Amino acid sequence: MRIALHTRVREDRIEEYEAAHHEVPAELTTAIRAAGVTSWSIWRSGCELFHLVECEDYARLLAELEHLPVNIAWQARMAELLDVVHDYSQTGAEAGLPVVWQL
Repeated sequence: MRIALHTRVREDRIEEYEAAHHEVPAELTTAIRAAGVTSWSIWRSGCELFHLVECEDYARLLAELEHLPVNIAWQARMAELLDVVHDYSQTGAEAGLPVVWQL
């Protein structure tokens, strides 16, 4: 399945946000892959961030990561950098962007 997400980085924290993504903890990326993610890309337009997640089951992904200490620490770090955050708890499983058109 594919899930599109929208977040927004704070204008004064763009460089810090991008630098953080050059250093995503290996423990976190391993856990994300183990939870069924085959691809996760983030695009930025100004402060707007658009994520495309390809995974087996997004709700399962969130459930498996929700209480993982490395994910909790990462989400806290990202929350400091973002104006619009995504709910990466199980509650956020239905918060993907709606598909408007596909080819």
